[in-house]
Amino acid sequence: MFEQSFKNIDDILHRDAGCATELDYIEQTSWILFLKYLDDLEQTKKTEAALAGKKHEFIIAPQYRWEAWVEPKTADGKLDHNKALTSDDLRDFVNDKLFPYLKKFRAEADSPDTIEYKIGEIFIELKNKIQSGYRLREVLDIVDGMHFRTDHEKHELSHLYEEKIKKMGNAGRNGGEYYTPRPLIKAIVKVVAPKVGNKIYDGACGSAGFLVEAFDYLKKSNDLSTAESVKLQKDTFYGKEIKSLAYIIGVMNMILHGIEAPNILHTNTLAENINDIQEKHRYDIILANPPFGAGIGREIQQNFPIKTGETAFLFLQHFVKILKAGGKAGIVIKNTFLSNTDNASVSLRKLLLESCNLHTVLDLPGGVFAGAGVKTVILFFEKGAPTKKIWYYQLNLSRNLGKTNPLNESDLADFVNLQKTKTDSENSWSVDASKIDPTTFDLSVKNPNKSGEVALRSPKELLKEIKMLDAEAVDNLEKIASMV
Repeated sequence: MFEQSFKNIDDILHRDAGCATELDYIEQTSWILFLKYLDDLEQTKKTEAALAGKKHEFIIAPQYRWEAWVEPKTADGKLDHNKALTSDDLRDFVNDKLFPYLKKFRAEADSPDTIEYKIGEIFIELKNKIQSGYRLREVLDIVDGMHFRTDHEKHELSHLYEEKIKKMGNAGRNGGEYYTPRPLIKAIVKVVAPKVGNKIYDGACGSAGFLVEAFDYLKKSNDLSTAESVKLQKDTFYGKEIKSLAYIIGVMNMILHGIEAPNILHTNTLAENINDIQEKHRYDIILANPPFGAGIGREIQQNFPIKTGETAFLFLQHFVKILKAGGKAGIVIKNTFLSNTDNASVSLRKLLLESCNLHTVLDLPGGVFAGAGVKTVILFFEKGAPTKKIWYYQLNLSRNLGKTNPLNESDLADFVNLQKTKTDSENSWSVDASKIDPTTFDLSVKNPNKSGEVALRSPKELLKEIKMLDAEAVDNLEKIASMV
């Protein structure tokens, strides 16, 4: 039922002049879903309060509640066409009254971890792009039929929302920045193995995929008490995101998965000086896929001891600094980090090896991230003791990955299983830290066990062969010339 509803909404938005891409579709669907979620939450709390003999204090004023402007009902429960807004009246109400009202919530909220703050934060970043009031009415009527009251309804809606995020990611590079394949996230979470009571953080959270999967992992692997359930809701998951659309999607994704007021801040993580990080700011678990790309300005680089224009390298410094002693991390990063010879890369590898136990490196094939040509590795480390031995696993698949042939959980099952004991195999091996070159700290993936793999030759050997081939070519040309 919900799947067809999402398709119908996309079809409607496709016909509206204000919505041009998949990014627009999910953005506009998100704010409407959020308001419907909020209404269902209010109704649930109203019922609970009544059962307890109490009165529920509504967050939203009467004239801005869903039932007042979306689906006003007659006494017999049918749509009151005399009160229901449509056409230009509906669009103008949303743009000129509803959005300005909701934006005020951020300034009036007691703290950022409240639902009131999230309401204001979301609508400050948004605008209604649906130009036709008739199209808006069609979408609202569909969403009115969706409900967030049972676990089954929330599960189905969260699954479909994830599919929309994935679809958005495949629609173009901007969307893809927000989407990390869920099978990969699940494998990373299993290896890091967070526990109830840990504070879990993603400083570049995008659509909050890591936080959502960690939440699901903790729910499924524990018989939670009431106190533990409250802790998961309020004091476990933390994120930061700089981009407005990603922030909105991340908040909505967590809400649909069961976190009522996500602790996600809309901020530039890299604008924080890491020297200002104190013990109270630190986290037990870090799970992240920071954005790749050069071009970070000098003013931002001043916040880090290792200066570099590469975004991911600054994030890695931030993660090492903000991780608690004894804390664990699983970080996605470009595989060139392992062997780049520039000063920043060498210094960063040195920092990582000396301040953390880099115990596992997962080497991924190309195509894991649909639409992105970069190859990546996953760094698994614990803070507080230097690296003594690194266990490598090279994911070798018999097929090429891509949009139509994505990574799946079974592809990573062998890695997850072998990582528990760090066993050597055709695809895995260990390297003692004492064998790592102390001048370059090169961590390149060089599988010594893969059968049939040709060993890479040194530059000296390659130059020698080039000279030999050049000499042979000259000799052959001379012979040809003598025959003419």
